Amino acid sequence: QVQLVESGGGLVQAGGSLRLSCAASGRTFSSYAMGWFRQAPGKEREFVAAISWSGGSTYYADSVKGRFTISRDNAKNTVYLQMNSLKPEDTAVYYCAASRGVADTWDEYDYWGQGTQVTVSS
Repeated sequence: QVQLVESGGGLVQAGGSLRLSCAASGRTFSSYAMGWFRQAPGKEREFVAAISWSGGSTYYADSVKGRFTISRDNAKNTVYLQMNSLKPEDTAVYYCAASRGVADTWDEYDYWGQGTQVTVSS
């Protein structure tokens, strides 16, 4: 069992930055690949980024490539999402999730956090 708690969301102007954190409970955190997803009102949940258990491999949605960076600190049981050059279309609830293998589809993930709101004003 893995419990995930996101933090770091908020309101930011377009062009600004935010850093999301996802703290995990449990001693098996380092054995899970981690992902970030987001869901805007009226839209489906979409993949944002994923990172392998070791941190050696990362994957991004085309819409965030070059602007967002996913990283993890297994000693702190935490995964991060650094978001730069934010755009109004990045506005959504952001969720972190844990999976046994790196994936870009939500149904491959076993554990989810409660989400954190990111709002980007124009």
